[in-house]
Amino acid sequence: MAAHRERSRCPIAYCLDVLGDRWTLLILRDLAFKGRRYFRDFLGASEGISTKILTDRLQRLERGGLAVKAPDPTDRRRAKYFLTDDGLDLLPVLIEMIIWGTHRHLDPELSAERLARVSGDRAGTIRRYREEHIAEREIALQEVS
Repeated sequence: MAAHRERSRCPIAYCLDVLGDRWTLLILRDLAFKGRRYFRDFLGASEGISTKILTDRLQRLERGGLAVKAPDPTDRRRAKYFLTDDGLDLLPVLIEMIIWGTHRHLDPELSAERLARVSGDRAGTIRRYREEHIAEREIALQEVS
């Protein structure tokens, strides 16, 4: 993780410094669960992030060691974004946020069966997402080296 200027020794304050705005969490959601990899993919999300904010948050995630950018091997002008291992360590937090939020605000994209599967097998869900992300990221990084 990149150097961080502390405002306190509190781990929650640290998390808020790194993740504490809605755009960062939504980008992490898109990377983790929605398969978004390209800048344009993030712009297409229903929340309507601006290009300036998206650029800033992606750079912040890279500097913080939570995301990595790799040139697209088919078009070097484009870049793909992936979660790093530190970014993948946030999967349990993101999954708990999904479960908590869905119980209070229904997500039409998340079926009751899928929510039950995720809730019932959190460890397996995290393991599957982690393995898929690592494999995809490693292939992309090998293609550019």
